Amino acid sequence: MVQAWYMDDSADDPRQPHRAEPSRPVGLEQLRRLGVLYWKLDADKYENDPELEKIRKERNYSWMDIITICKDKLPNYEEKIKVFYQEHLHLDDEIRYVLDGSGYFDVRDEQDRWIRIAMAKGDMITLPAGIYHRFSLDEQDYVKAMRLFVGAPVWTAYNRPADHCEARGRYLAFLARTA
Repeated sequence: MVQAWYMDDSADDPRQPHRAEPSRPVGLEQLRRLGVLYWKLDADKYENDPELEKIRKERNYSWMDIITICKDKLPNYEEKIKVFYQEHLHLDDEIRYVLDGSGYFDVRDEQDRWIRIAMAKGDMITLPAGIYHRFSLDEQDYVKAMRLFVGAPVWTAYNRPADHCEARGRYLAFLARTA
């Protein structure tokens, strides 16, 4: 089961857990209210997994590729890691399925506080269009993940502030409806 918690305010190494003290865990229901969806799948059978195929069909996730993030596999590794950790949003949902390794997705809650979501092998997550977020590896410095999209991939990230984006307005309206 996924683990999520409110983060501390430290600017130290983003690969550290950064749990707030006292600990403030976040459950799946709170993540759902933010529009974050989560599934636990069997990553060892991702190539022929009927559960993954069912999710892809129901949610129209028609495009996919696999990315490996580690020093030996990702060109311009140091630069890319910094880009991934910049707070940003996308105009489309961000869908990631961890096939091996681990890392963190950080998302903002309704009061603009950071929630850290620990992702490990078998975890699949959808971050809604318009949510401010960022990604970091953890201390393992390795993750292999499937990236999924509805239609052709769009890689554009809009760094904060990006409140002018229509996707941000739709996301804020969604939050107001779920409050």
